[in-house]
Amino acid sequence: MTATISGTVFSRTPTDRAAVDHALVGVRDACFWIDDLGEVPVRPPLRRAIETDLLVVGGGYTGLWTAVRAQQREPGRRVVLIEAERIGWAASGRNGGFCAASITHGEENGRSRWPGQYDELERLGIANLDAIEASVEQYAMDCDYERTGELDVAIEPHQVADLRASGADVLEADEVRALLDSPTYLAGVLDPDVAMVHPAKLARELARVAAELGVEIFEGTRATGISGAGKRGPVTVTTTAGTISARRVALATNVFPSLLARYRMHTVPVYDYALMTEPLNADQLASIGWEGRQGVGDLANQFHYYRISRDNRILWGGYDAIYHYGRKVSPAYEHRPTTYRRLAEHFLTTFPQLEGLRFSHQWAGAIDTSTRFCAFHGRAMNGRVAHTAGFTGLGVGASRFAAEVMLDRLAGLDTERTRLDMVRRMPVPFPPEPIASIGIQATRRALDRADHRGGRRNAWLRTLDKLGLGFDS
Repeated sequence: MTATISGTVFSRTPTDRAAVDHALVGVRDACFWIDDLGEVPVRPPLRRAIETDLLVVGGGYTGLWTAVRAQQREPGRRVVLIEAERIGWAASGRNGGFCAASITHGEENGRSRWPGQYDELERLGIANLDAIEASVEQYAMDCDYERTGELDVAIEPHQVADLRASGADVLEADEVRALLDSPTYLAGVLDPDVAMVHPAKLARELARVAAELGVEIFEGTRATGISGAGKRGPVTVTTTAGTISARRVALATNVFPSLLARYRMHTVPVYDYALMTEPLNADQLASIGWEGRQGVGDLANQFHYYRISRDNRILWGGYDAIYHYGRKVSPAYEHRPTTYRRLAEHFLTTFPQLEGLRFSHQWAGAIDTSTRFCAFHGRAMNGRVAHTAGFTGLGVGASRFAAEVMLDRLAGLDTERTRLDMVRRMPVPFPPEPIASIGIQATRRALDRADHRGGRRNAWLRTLDKLGLGFDS
């Protein structure tokens, strides 16, 4: 299979159907990361009404970090965390495991939205990643943490020009291929402030640490409503198993509808898809290099992300980002054979030397997408309730920062975090249907055309850019 760098690498590459068929033979419809955990103890559901100092709703990274940091900040207070399903079963257990320092979804997005505060945002992001690393070491968290950095690669001539114009320290094609060998690479840049983790193990270990610090965790307990008594009384959260009365509540429900109606229009669920290969043998590893084990992403609008696991499998994801009418989240959307086949084709275009390698797993998950492509921070009920969501696919590291913001606000603290414009100001919400679906699909088509036309953004994308709604990966 030969890569052709003309127009666009992937759509103009001849497809060897037999090679793709072979790569997908016997692939399992399941998330590798969650499969790899094996048996995990089930935590019981809530069985009676309770009272607590802090209630955390949601058992993903944001909720888990909130619970951990709450106990570290104020040991001895009662902290309860409830999860509708299992800890880490959704985005936190299914993602690519890129734990980035950026809390703004990259420098370009951060500088364009908060130019006067970007240096501070960058500093806080790096400090946040350092704190994650310190926690991994302090609590001996078994999550395959590796601070490898991320390699961003140009695969089209216009992307090379964009890299050079950015002022970044650009690696030439031969330098990039010395790190990881693909005939599609034309140039690249290396971001050192990114770590790789096993995402499901990280969720499991955060739950372990939280429990050891005294957090009470209830799985299979779905929150169904929220109300407040006066201006200073407790907040009541109703669940499928009873009511919880809490002095403070942190809502960390990610892609799922917020208990607070005012924030439900601020995110849409966009489905992302991934494949995982079998472990590479020594000869296969030697054919591509990758001794630095960096995470990798290409610079297209419809981009791929990929990384190597502790046992030398390659995770390959991205490209298709699918929104379904009505902001719906459903397991049915995870089954998309055409996307998995396209991903396999693109993998073999990128690494033709790995033809013959098979994929063991294919899966999908919903991303909580916001119009500014990074988290927003809300509050309600006179500061007794904090809410955060909208990470747009880069929440592994940023979720800890969001937890700190929620705890600052719930405590009524004036900190450098709470003074950030990113924290104080909300993004533009998505419009209702059918406008949301029409706009999202039009944007997706326009981004695809831009990738095929030397990166040129049409009038629709330029308009979104001016409104602060444009997306550039």
